Amino acid sequence: MDMIEKLKALPGKISLWYEDLVTGERMALNEDVPMMAASVIKLFVLVEAQRRIHGGNLARDQEVVIRREKCVPSCGALSYMHDGLKVTVEDLYTLMTVLSDNTATNYLIDILGLEAIRDCIRDLGFRGTQLNRKMFDARLDALGVQNYITAREVGELLARLYRGTVISPEASRDMLRILKLQQINHKIPFYLGGLAEVAHKTGEDTGITHDAAIVFARRPFVLVVCGNGTDVPSCERLMGEMGRALYLASEGCPK
Repeated sequence: MDMIEKLKALPGKISLWYEDLVTGERMALNEDVPMMAASVIKLFVLVEAQRRIHGGNLARDQEVVIRREKCVPSCGALSYMHDGLKVTVEDLYTLMTVLSDNTATNYLIDILGLEAIRDCIRDLGFRGTQLNRKMFDARLDALGVQNYITAREVGELLARLYRGTVISPEASRDMLRILKLQQINHKIPFYLGGLAEVAHKTGEDTGITHDAAIVFARRPFVLVVCGNGTDVPSCERLMGEMGRALYLASEGCPK
């Protein structure tokens, strides 16, 4: 059974976007279907933060005081820290990315503004990606308000980062550096065992699992797999198998 058929055999909604960043070869499944975003939406918060910083409108070292009453549940670290902890904007977007820190994300959304992040998404040319609320907003969640991504748009963002065309080459390098520090590595990178660098962002919630990655193989590639209402362990195992199989295929073919 090939990879697409294995994905189709999973329960729930599954989407895929793959692009060989050298040859341009692509593979897709339900790539334009809106998926509940979970933490992959944080990629777009990161882009807007970098747009402000590289535009001279936000300082990396701007201090922020973390208050206990504004903390939300994990993922992350800030909700376990003492009240009144001082961090910087750079700390916030780093924690948001490498530990998927929800409190850090919400502080950044407050600093940047929901509408500004939405404008950033539109400026990137994306229409399926929607930031409609902060993390762990119980009131809006109860009303059915969710954030959305599509596999294609997330994959296209990663491809642009690789090519250095998101904001500027320097900003793209900064974002790739942070994504390479990702600590949640039990999905696409799992079976690679350190064979290749991976820059990626995960997302997870009840019945939801995503991973969006650039794998720096001999022929680098983007791989985005999203699952909503699925068997999470089976989906994540398949992500790892796909990551390794695509990596080995890339290594076996010269540029």
